[in-house]
Amino acid sequence: MENQVHSIWSQLSGLLPVLLGYVSQFVLALIVLFVGWKVVNAVTRAMGRMMAASHIEPTLRGFLLSVVGLFLKALLLISVASMVGIATTSFVAVLGAAGLAVGMALQGSLANFAGGVLILLFSPFKVGDSITAGGSSGTVTSIEMFRTVLLDANNEIIYVPNGTLSNNIVVNSSESDRLLGSVSLLMDYNDDMDKARALLLGLLAQDEKVLKDPAASVSFLPKPANIQITLGFWSAPGDVSSLVAKYSEESIKVLQREGYRLGVTARPAA
Repeated sequence: MENQVHSIWSQLSGLLPVLLGYVSQFVLALIVLFVGWKVVNAVTRAMGRMMAASHIEPTLRGFLLSVVGLFLKALLLISVASMVGIATTSFVAVLGAAGLAVGMALQGSLANFAGGVLILLFSPFKVGDSITAGGSSGTVTSIEMFRTVLLDANNEIIYVPNGTLSNNIVVNSSESDRLLGSVSLLMDYNDDMDKARALLLGLLAQDEKVLKDPAASVSFLPKPANIQITLGFWSAPGDVSSLVAKYSEESIKVLQREGYRLGVTARPAA
């Protein structure tokens, strides 16, 4: 009996250093995990303040902070796991292979996501701007991570993938302080061009929304059966559409009142 107790005690004495080693590693790993977690949170908060001071878009700021935080915490967990003797090589390999497979399956979505990051980062346009891109035109109502939402002139909502916007030409009409508006009509060759010029310029003379510099102009372009007359004027971007609609109607009325034959495509020979 005494020999058995002595044998058990000898075995426990041999295991004690091993157990103490594991306990110390486990405690150290817990300390590293606790301190590291606090450090990661402090780093992400500091990055958030720096991004806010740099006026980075809130949507992009939140996403970048989430990605950085998850990446740092994943590294921390892998480091802690290796400290307690867990093999992490296979885990990292499996995680990388899974990430590659997901990336291949979501190529289109990732392209739109990357486009959204670029748009939010470089701001080629912002909410409220009027843009034309990818065959669509409208006012930007929101910029999301995968798509941009436009509202067109017919009050229809258009969803444009960000990948399309980041890889194609985008015309931002709101970036300029003035835009050119034009109204074109067809008049007969026998009508008085100088009088037509004076009549059309007279329509704009008292309109405060029409800029005086550059001045409005009237040009004429010969056609096979008639003359194309174009009234051009400059105004603020937000006023162009309404002014074009207004003076398209007013131009027809004033010229018809003066006896001009508009839209004549052919006349019988005398």
